[in-house]
Amino acid sequence: MITGIHESPLSVGSEEEEEEEKIVLVMKPADLLTDWAVVWCGGFISRYHLEYTYKSRSQGEDGYISFGISEKGLEFAKDLLINTAISSLIPLQLPKIEQNVQIPLVGKVRMVLSDIVIYQVNVPTSIVQPGEMGVTIVASGATANLSFEWSYSYSTWLFEFSDSGVAYVQVEGMEIGMTLGLKNQQGSLRLSPEDCGCYVSYISIKLDGGASWLYQGIIDYFEDDIVSAVEDTITNKVMDAVIKLDSVIQTFPKEISFGNITALNVTITEGPTMTTTSLLIGINGLFTQIDPKATLGGNNLPSTGTGTGSCSNSEKMVGISVHENVLNSASMVYFNSKKMYWVVDDLPDQKILNTAEWRFIIPKLYKEYPNDDMSFNFTVLSPPLIQIQNQGIVATVNSDVFINVVDAGEVIPVACISMEIEASGFAGIISTTLNGGISLSKLTMSLKWSKIGTLHMLLVQSVMSRLLKSIIVPVVNLRLRVGYSLPDFHGYELQNASISYHDSKILVCSDIARAYDEYIPHRFYYE
Repeated sequence: MITGIHESPLSVGSEEEEEEEKIVLVMKPADLLTDWAVVWCGGFISRYHLEYTYKSRSQGEDGYISFGISEKGLEFAKDLLINTAISSLIPLQLPKIEQNVQIPLVGKVRMVLSDIVIYQVNVPTSIVQPGEMGVTIVASGATANLSFEWSYSYSTWLFEFSDSGVAYVQVEGMEIGMTLGLKNQQGSLRLSPEDCGCYVSYISIKLDGGASWLYQGIIDYFEDDIVSAVEDTITNKVMDAVIKLDSVIQTFPKEISFGNITALNVTITEGPTMTTTSLLIGINGLFTQIDPKATLGGNNLPSTGTGTGSCSNSEKMVGISVHENVLNSASMVYFNSKKMYWVVDDLPDQKILNTAEWRFIIPKLYKEYPNDDMSFNFTVLSPPLIQIQNQGIVATVNSDVFINVVDAGEVIPVACISMEIEASGFAGIISTTLNGGISLSKLTMSLKWSKIGTLHMLLVQSVMSRLLKSIIVPVVNLRLRVGYSLPDFHGYELQNASISYHDSKILVCSDIARAYDEYIPHRFYYE
């Protein structure tokens, strides 16, 4: 158990140290690693075979997170879009059709088709093709079923005649095509219907009710009108749907908040870029400060360097690429927000927090404060540096550790040790949950000041290493094992995902499917 999180900086026991200007921050280890873990899966990238390339650009134009869809992913998105469009458009109301027909020996007959409704559409085959103008989707060989009410009336100088009934129409060989324009407008994705059309090759009409057998031939006069109504209505509805979808997209924020401290910048900085087989969009992807009380600091992140990588399996639908600068921006935000100050005053092995346990390591400590309780204050001095290497994620943390003695209820700092921690980490995915594990790779310590004489740093480092490995790391790993939920999209999530590490980048290759539990192996560390 770790308790005693404090907001105010420590006062140290050296006048020289008091003269130094320091930022003493509050760090909840699980909270910090939470946000690092969340951004590990913060974006997507792919091109043909999900290949991605980063090019050096001036700062402010870089996209540190990229989202791409491969040919297989485009097929999945196309099928989902068609099914969604059909379910949202059906039933589809067509305009009323009226026509005056001249019949020999009878005269002029007024025919009316009303309540024309398409109630079923089937699309057996379809294709999707990205290109320079946009993404073209064509549905071929589609069929539709519609119904309408028919009526007629005519009159002579003596009598008026009328009849009515219903009719059913089978539409065959329907082709529906649309080119969806995609562009980046001031950091937002804009959609536009560049081209849209519908063609019907054949319809058959069956009447029911009244003397329908007598009027079948008359109704056939309406075939062209029905075909035109179907073609025009479907075309207009599809174009309206694209415009409405664009309006919805414009309501999306350009920042996604994480609590009241940080927000992820999702402004589009790259693309949409389309090839014959894929679609690529890059976003800024950096975390920014939203806490008005936070200490503002520079965001001097380097621009992304040139590098390449690819998913080993070209059949994956999407790729996710996150540059290490995303993680470092989160680190910088939390450092500036004074969230990296950690007090340890209660542990399962409470003996280590008593001066008696240290009597052979720091004899003067026990001599001056026999059997007194102790606490450790960890103060991070600079934003933790996160690097993504070919074998995983490495974080380097520079901090001061204050050794305190609780004497008669008073917390007395007795020594300050400079500590550099290097930890390695790995990530995994279970369904929509991002998990991970860390291990302590390297620990370096040096004495900054002491009120209890010279310390035997090798012995102190041994105890601190045991404290970190046996207490702190397992606590953090326990939280990382529980994981952090990744956002889904209307019930769809990553499936059969794989995570790989490249120089300065994390790459996730995955399919998309409806939610179900899927485990992806990853490493955990327990010391």
